[in-house]
Amino acid sequence: MFKIMNIFGVYILQSLKNGKYYIGSTNNISCRLDEHNLRLVFATKFIKPLELKVFIDCDDLRSARISEYRLKKYKNKKILDKVIISGIFPWKYRGV
Repeated sequence: MFKIMNIFGVYILQSLKNGKYYIGSTNNISCRLDEHNLRLVFATKFIKPLELKVFIDCDDLRSARISEYRLKKYKNKKILDKVIISGIFPWKYRGV
């Protein structure tokens, strides 16, 4: 038997319908992406299909939720584009 480990993190999806981004957090990205594309998530129900642009690992669910909230506060497409390319949260850019 093997143990399936949960990988906590923040993800950014992009709607293939209108190009808009959606930010969320999860411990199972493949399951969560399926939920979005099966219209089980109200927030993305009308903008599917969605494509995963980036998944950034976090230490635990609490830090993933905090990072999701912080990232949502930016509300700037250019910043989200940079996060997608770099895979780094904006508040961590200076230390890189």
